[in-house]
Amino acid sequence: MAQPNPLTTPPPGNDTQIVPGHVEHTEAHTGAFPPFETSGYLAQLIWLALAFGLLYYLMDKVALPRIQSILHARAQRLRADLDQAQAMKTEADAAGVAFETALRDAQGKARDIAQTTRNTLAAEAETKRKALEQELNGKIAAAETTIRARTESAMGNVRSIAGEAATAIVERLTGQAPDRASLDRALDATAH
Repeated sequence: MAQPNPLTTPPPGNDTQIVPGHVEHTEAHTGAFPPFETSGYLAQLIWLALAFGLLYYLMDKVALPRIQSILHARAQRLRADLDQAQAMKTEADAAGVAFETALRDAQGKARDIAQTTRNTLAAEAETKRKALEQELNGKIAAAETTIRARTESAMGNVRSIAGEAATAIVERLTGQAPDRASLDRALDATAH
């Protein structure tokens, strides 16, 4: 025997009866679809006109003026923002031009200061160079004078040394010392 299905079988103690395949209808369907019944056309048209008129009145007097005021306020705000942006752009352009002018002036002043400094340093260097050159020329002149004096002193000593050496050589070779006059003539002849 088949087991009862718990989903389709009512619990015990329930007074309902299930009759398979049987559906009870209490009302009978007669006539057409209600919106298409011709007997209600006039009432439907009147209600349509009233609803449309009320909706038109609400849109004309309430919704559209609010939307129009919102759009008008938005347009004014946009216009004000654009005017403010244009004013700020003009100010920024003026500030940019002022900045460029100030920058060019500053660069020109910097070039002038650099050139002035370069010229001043060159003049100082030239002055120091000339002073150093004069000092060195003085030292060179003093050194040349000292060299000349020492050379003349050394040359005087060379003459006496050469005379002594010549006297010693002649005396050794010949056995006799040369006379002073002939020695001086020989030294004078070699000096020129």
